[in-house]
Amino acid sequence: MLVLTFSTGVVDAVGYLGLDRVFTGNMTGNVVVLGMALAGGADLPVLGPLLALGGFVLGAALGGRVLKRAAHVWSWLTTLLLSVVGLVVLGLGVVALVVDEPGDVLRLVVTTLLGAAMGLQAATARLVAVKDVTTVVVTSTLTGLAADSVLGSGKGGGTGRRLAAVVLIILGALVGGLLVQLHLGAGLLLAGVLVLLVALVGGLHRRAERRA
Repeated sequence: MLVLTFSTGVVDAVGYLGLDRVFTGNMTGNVVVLGMALAGGADLPVLGPLLALGGFVLGAALGGRVLKRAAHVWSWLTTLLLSVVGLVVLGLGVVALVVDEPGDVLRLVVTTLLGAAMGLQAATARLVAVKDVTTVVVTSTLTGLAADSVLGSGKGGGTGRRLAAVVLIILGALVGGLLVQLHLGAGLLLAGVLVLLVALVGGLHRRAERRA
């Protein structure tokens, strides 16, 4: 889940910097951008955030529908859905590389499909249920980190995991921002490969558990 958090940082950096200021994973950011755009703020996009939101909701709904049959937090269905996410992101990266200067229509298609992939990933991460690691946002993670710190309740617990999630999404955004300067598709290729590796490792670990 921490690796997926890093890959989301990469994807969101690609979306915001390369796809006309659209978040494809962080829907809170999209809603805020959309609200400001509707108020006429600074030539902000409207259609892109709307399509990303719609794609995310549909992807999350699909994930919930498929995973309702899952008998374990990591089953073959978990591996399947994360593999689909990885292949979609990887495929979009290849398309971006082949089409050197994608037009507005293609950018909107990429935005919508990325949103759907991130919604599917978020629904899968929700089933796996690693506390405070949703893979797409870190607001709740920061809340838990601060509330349970010595400045808050002092309860502690999960501090390392929470801190790692925050740092990794920042590092992912940093890497994604650097890769966008190289090519629009470079960050998507990296993110797609990482998600596929997560699916592979999770699937192999689950198989080993069942044999044991």
